[in-house]
Amino acid sequence: MDNFQLVTKNDYAYHKLKELIVTCELAPGETIQQSALAAKIGVSTTPLREAIRRLSGEGLIDLAAHKNTKVSDISADEARHLLEVRRALEPLAVQLAAERRTDEDLAQIKSNLARLEPVYRDVDALQAHRVFHQSVYLASKNPILVDELERLWSKADRYRVIALSKKDTSPAREAQIKSEHQEIVDAIADKDGESARAVMLLHVGRSLGSQAVHLLD
Repeated sequence: MDNFQLVTKNDYAYHKLKELIVTCELAPGETIQQSALAAKIGVSTTPLREAIRRLSGEGLIDLAAHKNTKVSDISADEARHLLEVRRALEPLAVQLAAERRTDEDLAQIKSNLARLEPVYRDVDALQAHRVFHQSVYLASKNPILVDELERLWSKADRYRVIALSKKDTSPAREAQIKSEHQEIVDAIADKDGESARAVMLLHVGRSLGSQAVHLLD
């Protein structure tokens, strides 16, 4: 609640509800009891309904007429579909970032890289990972691509959390992820779009989202 005064009630309800869904505290398929949930979050039902509407647009909530409002289900098929789209869009984004980035973009990417913790540690570390990737996407200078990847990341986060529950915390795996991130930044710094694309494709193939596909299968 520390940041409650810094955002609107609608935004607060949106971010809080999204957090509950992404961390699976609200389970896939669970019916949303709006009055109880509004009290839990600490808002009235009006901003909660707006949050539900926004998250329905992102595919995280099923909002159908004459039916209960529910958290969207998860499935191996959706996890696979998300991974297929990520394999197409994320390498493109990092290639464009390498070709178009400014010195300011590179400084922000390096700053976010320095804040990364091992992604398998917890959900907070996962958020830092997201911020790093967002800074890379923004450097692509393609707002449509950035928006699509942001929506994609939100849907994929639930699958990352599933993979975290079966996490591989070996030092070798953590070192591998760290090395991949550094190689991405190095390629962007060198303005080497092809190398950046290749490293990102490998990175996505080894990601938590990829592991979730195998776990759900």
